[in-house]
Amino acid sequence: MEIIRNDDGSLTVPVVPSRHSGDDDAETPEEIAETTQVLHPGEGGYSEALAEWDAQQNPDGHEVVSTASGREQAMALVHAVAEDPDHVTEAVESLEDAAASADALRHVLVGGTPSIQAFASEVAEAEGGDELPHHKATKIIGQVLAEIDAHQS
Repeated sequence: MEIIRNDDGSLTVPVVPSRHSGDDDAETPEEIAETTQVLHPGEGGYSEALAEWDAQQNPDGHEVVSTASGREQAMALVHAVAEDPDHVTEAVESLEDAAASADALRHVLVGGTPSIQAFASEVAEAEGGDELPHHKATKIIGQVLAEIDAHQS
C-alpha cells in the first residue's frame, strides 16, 4: 500500500502490526493484516512519511540537489503560501524554475525535522514575518510539492 496525501495535508500511511514474542503459532508475514494510520503535520513520523510520499510521486526521480536560486524561490513560495493558503496554484505558477524549487523543498524534507526547522527560520529571516511552526512548514511544503507535481504532469 502506498502513502496517501489527503486534501487537509494529513497522510494515510500503512502500518503492519507488531509481532509479540512467544507467538510460535503466529501468522506468517503475508498473513498479517496491514492497517493504516493517519498522520497530521506535527505528529511524530509525519515529516518522514511526507518525504516517503514525495519519493512515491517521483519514483524515477533524480538525486535531489538544492541550488541557491531554487532555495530562494522555495523560501518565497513557502512564505507566500503561508500568507495566503488559498493561492497555492497561483504561487506555483509564478515560479521561474518550479523544478529547482521542488528540489530545494525535497532536500529540506530529506533532512527531517532539524532541516525543516532551519528552513522555517530562513524563510522568516529572508521574507519577514514570524517563523512558521515545524508542523505548518511541513504541511505547506507538502501542498507546494503536490501542486508542482500536478503542474508538471
